[in-house]
Order: sequence, then structure tokens, then C-alpha cells
Amino acid sequence: MAFVTLGCPKNEADSDRMAASLSATFELVDDVESADTVVVNTCAFIQEATEESVRVVLELAQGWKTERADRRLVVAGCMPSRYGRDLSDAMPEVDMLLPVTDEDGLARSLAALAGVPLVSAPTDVRTPAPGASAYVKVSDGCHRACTYCAIPAIRGPYRSRTADELVAEAELLVGGGARELVLVGQDVSAWGRDLPGDESLSTLVGRLADVQGLAWLRLLYIQPDGITPDLLEAMAASPVVCRYLDIPMQHASRPVLAAMGRKGRDTDYLRLLGTVRAALPGVALRSTFIAGFPGETRADYERLLRFVRTARLDYTGVFAFSSEEGTAAARLTPKVAARTVRSRVQRLRDLSDEIGFDLAASRIGTRVEVLVEGVDDDGYTVGRHRGQAPEVDGGVLLQGGEGIAPGTIVDAEIVEALGYDLVGEVR
Repeated sequence: MAFVTLGCPKNEADSDRMAASLSATFELVDDVESADTVVVNTCAFIQEATEESVRVVLELAQGWKTERADRRLVVAGCMPSRYGRDLSDAMPEVDMLLPVTDEDGLARSLAALAGVPLVSAPTDVRTPAPGASAYVKVSDGCHRACTYCAIPAIRGPYRSRTADELVAEAELLVGGGARELVLVGQDVSAWGRDLPGDESLSTLVGRLADVQGLAWLRLLYIQPDGITPDLLEAMAASPVVCRYLDIPMQHASRPVLAAMGRKGRDTDYLRLLGTVRAALPGVALRSTFIAGFPGETRADYERLLRFVRTARLDYTGVFAFSSEEGTAAARLTPKVAARTVRSRVQRLRDLSDEIGFDLAASRIGTRVEVLVEGVDDDGYTVGRHRGQAPEVDGGVLLQGGEGIAPGTIVDAEIVEALGYDLVGEVR
């Protein structure tokens, strides 16, 4: 049994939980070629992600699956949730479609498909061999009504996992070797609002930061209106919590943000960033923006450029508006011409990279903690500092790091910047 996971870190966490539920009944392997069953955990957030999911599934169906008669192909996650019966008709080669609402029943369904007895395994914990870093999914679904987003239709309303469950998972992951835990969800900042009592993200951060053996705790997907004084205080209070925030702002023009179903504007966001930087000196900041949203004028776009230039974020994700079937934004007009969208996206990416490269280079001469993750294809020991999230923010290539085991945290002096990647000498 092997997993192929596409899309965001939230899917990585889902795949780990599904794998844990299968471990007592099936042998799990990393290599697809040695597996008799492959579960593809798909993404269908935007058209580009859906196309990638379809391509991967068809490649497996038309190649890997045809090589042996006993091979089975399971498609899980967002794509079956979003397209359901249409997907079944379009992909008869697939043996099972598993929408997100049925993922807890994967072990039972696969045992029935394979004709083997089901051996009960914990379904509320994760695999205890996570590596140096592991994602912890604090919630599922979303309570917001952003007009461009299909997630509420795919995953349903917002549902927080309990603090006790998350602490137990954190202890399991750290006990299995994880040094860093990364909190993810559709909106991590909303955690606890649907739970009884006085639960909030700030209280959860405090509890998780106290997990014995945890070195770093990182927060992703913190919406602007979820950054509270209590949260900033909790982050500042613990040396375990990384001074890093991923704040999806999406735009800077009030009319565009209103059309997106979001609050705020550039002046609000600049004031917020000032508050964050004052509370967390040295904080690294990431955000995402959408260019070419329906109705975005040249003035709206220029306002976005000025905001990004002023905000000077460490990392910026830039996306072209994707008209997603079933969303309110798909019906909005006027549409921005495709050529104009491409130009706006590229110009914003170029500006963001110019700023990000400059900020990365400003670290030359500083000393940082680096979490070692392994050895890259060129034989370099690589890791990340506290201001770099897994997979998206670059890394640190370590000189003098030969033989250092993954999961080790070392001190390094930054001696060179290669775009977002840094070169550090182990001290």
C-alpha cells in the first residue's frame, strides 16, 4: 500500500492519518512500484490543481495499474468530494472514490475491496515516524464565505479538533522524532471558536509549546482578523514558537476585497503588520495575493503593488484568479483579460522576489538555528531556519554539516544568499 499526496500541507496530514489507520491491516511502502494498492490523495482547490490530480491518476491508471491484474487504484480527497459521480463516469479504471467525508472509513473499505479481514488500528493518531518536521491539522472545513473559494463546498463547515486530541497527537509525533510541528487548517486562527468553553488559538499554542521535546512550533494560515493581542502574546512568551506568520491577505484594494467577501484594505493591513512586528521583533512574514480578480481595475492593481512594496514581506505567493465552478466569483463581471492577468501576475511576482531576495540577503553575517532535514541530490546537508516554513520558503545549505543527522538543530552563520536559499557555515 502506497500513498501519493497532492496539494497542500493539509492533505499531507490527512494522508498520514489515513496511513496510520491502515497500518494494522496492510503493509505500507514508500515506492509505488512495489505496492499493490495506491491511494492518491487529490487536490481540487483550483482548476490547475484539479488538472494535476487528473493527470497523476490517469498516469497511474494507464501505466502502473495495467502492469499487474491485482493492482487497485483509490482516489481520495478533494477531487472526489467536488466532482463525485462525474469523476466515476470519467475514470472507470479507478477502483474506489473516497471523498473527504469518508476518509475515516478507508481501512474498512479497502479491507472489503481486497477481501482481507480488518485489523483495528487507531484512527485518531498519526504515524509515529514523521521525520524532522510534521504537520498537525487543527481543523477541517471553513466558516468563511470568500467568493472565489470552493473549500466550504468540498469540506463543509469549520470543525475544530479538541485541544486534548491535538496535544496527544503532538506528543506522539515528537516522541517519534519530530522536532518541529506546523499547525495547519483552512483557517488556523479560527481554532476553538466552535468548541465549548473558552478555547482559542492562543491557549492551544500555550499547551502545544509545553510538549516535552518539541523544539519549534510554527503557525500557518492565520487570517488577518484572527491575529489578536492574546495570540501575539502567546507567541512572544515561548521560545518554542517560531516568529513566523503566514497571513493570507489576498489583495489591498477595499473594493476588490469586498468582492472577494473579505474585510480590510491596505491601510488596515499595514497597521496590522506594524503591530505584529512590534510584538515579535525579527518575525518572518508570508502572504498570498490574487491578481486579475473580476472587476480589478488598473488603479486597484497599482494599489496592490504599492502595498506589497511598502509591506516588504519575506515571502509572497502570487496567483492568477481562477474561475471555479460553483463559486460566487465565477459569476462576477467584468472579467479581466487573460493577457492582462498574466502580465499583472508576473509583475507582482517579480516585485515580490526582488523584496524577498533582498530580505534573504540581509541575513548574511547573522547566526541562526537550522533544523537539519537531510541531504539533497547534490550531497549537501540541508535544513531550514526558524523563518522558513517547510517546502515553500527555501532552505539553508550547510557547509561543514556532513554527517549531521536529520532532526538535529545546529547553529550556523549565514555567508551567502542564493535567492530565497541561504548558505550557512556550521559553528
